[in-house]
Amino acid sequence: MTLVKFLSAALILLFLNTTAVFAQGAGYEWDILNKEVMKLYRMGNLDRAVKVAKKALEVARENVGPDHTDVATSLNNLAELYRTQGQYAHAEPLLKRSLAIMEEARGPDHTDVATSLNNLALLYYAQDQYTEAEPLYKRSLTIMEKALGPDHTDVATSLNNLALLYYAQGQFNQAEPLYRRALEIREKALGSNHSAVAVSMNNLAGLYHAQGQYAQAEPLYKRALEIMEEARDPDSIELATSLSNLAFFYVAQGQYKQAEPFYKRELEIREKALGPNHPDVATSLNNLAELYRTQGRYTQAEFLFKRSLAIREKALAPNHTAVATSLNNLALLYYARGQYAQAEPLYKRALEIMEKALTPDHPSVATIIENLVKLYRATSRFKEAGRLEQRAAAIRSVI
Repeated sequence: MTLVKFLSAALILLFLNTTAVFAQGAGYEWDILNKEVMKLYRMGNLDRAVKVAKKALEVARENVGPDHTDVATSLNNLAELYRTQGQYAHAEPLLKRSLAIMEEARGPDHTDVATSLNNLALLYYAQDQYTEAEPLYKRSLTIMEKALGPDHTDVATSLNNLALLYYAQGQFNQAEPLYRRALEIREKALGSNHSAVAVSMNNLAGLYHAQGQYAQAEPLYKRALEIMEEARDPDSIELATSLSNLAFFYVAQGQYKQAEPFYKRELEIREKALGPNHPDVATSLNNLAELYRTQGRYTQAEFLFKRSLAIREKALAPNHTAVATSLNNLALLYYARGQYAQAEPLYKRALEIMEKALTPDHPSVATIIENLVKLYRATSRFKEAGRLEQRAAAIRSVI
């Protein structure tokens, strides 16, 4: 079984806004450093961005003390970089400290507190810790509704994020009304042709897609792409996401010829916008490679899988789940070609990463175990296969 990342088009509040008033707060140098962090983040130069973010945090602490909101902003931004790299243990205490500062300085019902709650929830969401994430997302939504009113676009973003959480757990009945309300708010506030409306359409389409309701999903995907084509420049990341989602939709139905040009164009946009070594480029490479693998175009797939893996190993933490995904998918390719000796160590390393990054009973762990079982059976190692098969079955029984 393949692990392919579906690029859900989510508008998620990540970086806290920095002050533009240089005479106050942490000062001009801090503001310049934050702008550099943003630039490096967008370029995918995460290691350099972390160094600059640490410097910004140091400057803020020196200039305004440890309990200032500018320090909270720097803590949040450094944490977001760690989260992107999969260094969750580094990110969590920073986000908790940022939240504590904001609550003390702004009060419990300020929108900056809502943003901090959202970002901590996002960290838990990234680790599939849904029980921890849900109350944070809900409190963030409550604050936004109270502070901004029920029809504000930031409320739509909070609704979207909570819906994503329910979607990830397969709680589609809970996700759908939130997605619909987010879409309604955005259409009313921004007009029917705004890119944020396309984001909501993409997410609602993804919900229908996941339930096999293809007739409802396809027109939403196509309309979202039309809006993005009109609202964004031809090299925008949002447009790339719409292309990816429509391609994924066609792949799910076996319409590979329709999917390929969308995946190729998506990859081209991301490489141009983000540079060749960004983690999102690795995801695009992975998805196009998986399309080729499914079609039996193994030589083309292998090159792309290897490039995706190399980018992720360089840009992300060595135990990031995305690295495990690349290892698993490359192993699947070798397995399909009967290259079992090449596949086995990749499966084993992928399994080790998933067990450390997630939990031993996570569905993704079961997926890799099941792939190993097939390999052991193909190489007549039935005792090892049986032992792992029992473990996979035990995981699946509680999912």
